[in-house]
Amino acid sequence: MHIMSLSAGKTGPDASSTSSSSSSTPDDNEPPLTVIGPRAESNPLDLAALWRYRELLYFLAWRDVKVRYKQTLLGAAWAVLQPTLMMVIFTLVLHRMAGVASGDVPYPLFVYAGLLPWVFFASAISAAGQSVVSSEQLITKVHFPRLLIPFGAVAAAMVDFALAFTVLLCLMAYYGVAPAWTVVFLPGAVLLLVLAALGIGALLAALNVAYRDVRHVLPFLVQLWLFATPSIYLPTTPPPAGSQANDQASAGAGDSTAADSKIES
Repeated sequence: MHIMSLSAGKTGPDASSTSSSSSSTPDDNEPPLTVIGPRAESNPLDLAALWRYRELLYFLAWRDVKVRYKQTLLGAAWAVLQPTLMMVIFTLVLHRMAGVASGDVPYPLFVYAGLLPWVFFASAISAAGQSVVSSEQLITKVHFPRLLIPFGAVAAAMVDFALAFTVLLCLMAYYGVAPAWTVVFLPGAVLLLVLAALGIGALLAALNVAYRDVRHVLPFLVQLWLFATPSIYLPTTPPPAGSQANDQASAGAGDSTAADSKIES
């Protein structure tokens, strides 16, 4: 931090004479003006400063959690209800009506396992994108690393992720699905997810300060991003049994087999 003290006197062509006369006067009641600003060579990603203010990150995350569920009837249960209700809706619409398959895994378990990281990612980047603008009064009064504000929003979303993860364990126990050996890569996948949320959230927070259109575009992009990624469906979904597409494919296969038999005879 760069600190520069200025004399609170007159400015103009005779400023030097004023400063010399004020310095010679011992009973000067005007205090010096201190200007506090960032250093010219300051690093935007100062990991040492982030580590020194790690306790502030905890309090910012805890503040976001309390503000989010303040004066609510269900409180932190909303962290579990949001992915659970989305699971029920997608199961009824996509699986029962549209016949979207999920392989060997029950569709409710399949779609919840996909929605759990997505809900965390979407809520993290949405909260981080609005965090700097909503904390304007805090930023202009106290000096601290500004990256802690979007990082605190992502940390608050991790609390919701941990609560909703318990529902996934209950669904696995209900359907009798045991985790495979690839579960050892789960901490690494969660770490990559958190890093992606931190990077995109910090970028959106900076863009939202300069362009307030981000707050209007972000919910639409998040909703579109959900259907653009295979989190609620398989990348290659076969046609459901009994559907018209499957019947046509079976009929076409039967016709080709009959034609091959005639050619051989």
